[in-house]
Amino acid sequence: MAPLIALVAGSVVLRLLGLAGVDALDAWQPALRGGLALMFVTTGAVHFVPSWRRDMIAMIPPRLPRPDLLVTLTGVLELAGAVGLFIPRVAPLAATGLALLMVAMFPANVSAARRGLSLGGKPVTPLAQRTVLQVVFIAAAIAAAV
Repeated sequence: MAPLIALVAGSVVLRLLGLAGVDALDAWQPALRGGLALMFVTTGAVHFVPSWRRDMIAMIPPRLPRPDLLVTLTGVLELAGAVGLFIPRVAPLAATGLALLMVAMFPANVSAARRGLSLGGKPVTPLAQRTVLQVVFIAAAIAAAV
């Protein structure tokens, strides 16, 4: 639920700053990009926190090679995408890349839900709820890209 809170709260706070006179945030799209960036900094950083990292490695479907490398790679891509969202010339590309990354990572969420794994000491989000969240996150990234 933390990624959803980061996305929504970050976007709303940034949009309010835009309404208060911060010109760079005086539209929904830049505020949404900021909310997405906050979400991806949050999710990307935990790829490198040892206890969370172990859980994320366990989430990788068993048929995929080098789950440790995949977790590192996705964490780096999430953090790089978050930075890219703040660079106007590359923000649409970063948002598109993050949407594609979320599509690519979804099988790990499905696998984790089906196997009843935990993440950060709590059960992973149930599959139906996770699917809805994933659709919301991808839609937000697409909206930030166009």
